Amino acid sequence: MEQKQKEKVLVILGPTATGKSHCAIEIAKKFQGEIISGDSMLVYRNMNIGTAKPTAEELAAVPHHLVNILPPEAGFSVVDFKEQAQRLITEINGRGHLPVIAGGTGLYIKALLEDYAFNSVSEDSELRQQLTHEAEAKGPEALHARLAALDAEAAQRIHPNNVRRVVRALEAALSGEQVNQYGASESPYNALVIGLEMERAALYERINQRVDLMLAAGLEQEVRDLLDRGVSPECQSMQSIGYRQMVWYLNGSMDYEQAVDKLKQATRNFAKRQITWYKKMPYIQWLQLDAKPNYANVVGRICEMLVEKGISL
Repeated sequence: MEQKQKEKVLVILGPTATGKSHCAIEIAKKFQGEIISGDSMLVYRNMNIGTAKPTAEELAAVPHHLVNILPPEAGFSVVDFKEQAQRLITEINGRGHLPVIAGGTGLYIKALLEDYAFNSVSEDSELRQQLTHEAEAKGPEALHARLAALDAEAAQRIHPNNVRRVVRALEAALSGEQVNQYGASESPYNALVIGLEMERAALYERINQRVDLMLAAGLEQEVRDLLDRGVSPECQSMQSIGYRQMVWYLNGSMDYEQAVDKLKQATRNFAKRQITWYKKMPYIQWLQLDAKPNYANVVGRICEMLVEKGISL
């Protein structure tokens, strides 16, 4: 019996501020590509600056998917991503185009490429009770650290002191992990997975510069507008880095300089957690970037790797 040919997909991931979106767009232009966002925050409308969303011109340059599809009040999970990304990969391959997944949410990419199966049970009262007792015994920071090791994206948007939400997120991660596994001995996709990395000090400098650019572009006003429209600070989207710190400033919890420092620190910590997460994905092929990357060279190398792997069209 003839084996069904695997669907092709290119993944470009890496810690925040490494230029994933730029590379993805350039590759998509060369290979009839369509971009699927692998970033949990780009799904939200009216949240552009704090999410480092591609510009209107960039979004128009090549087809983009899973961008601007939900209001800020909506939830979005790894289960939602996997279901929608699987459908999109099939549709894009069917058009004879190349799906290019760009994004830094490691759990999303890992779940897709390794074909995780997820527990459909929405509540595990015994596990919830166990985690609550753990928080009481060891303290909220210890429980939050455990969440960060399992789901960095959830950890970065939930404050350690919000034990109820940390417990719920851990419950979801642990319930999933108990049944998450390869659907087969290998990935269901013919995937080239590229990771962009750079020396840590240079990365942190880029992160600090990016935050300054976001602030100059009007991040504070973007958050004000969302709050004025009635978006709750407790929403999943508003708990993310950038939005959470601006809310703290706007509600008087801290002054502007403190909020900016917290924002930069949280982003650096998030990048560190992303790097830790990617170590669980040994199939990533890493490309080392200079402090001031020559992206034309990076894109050229990815093009060569696509040809070598037989993914190019």
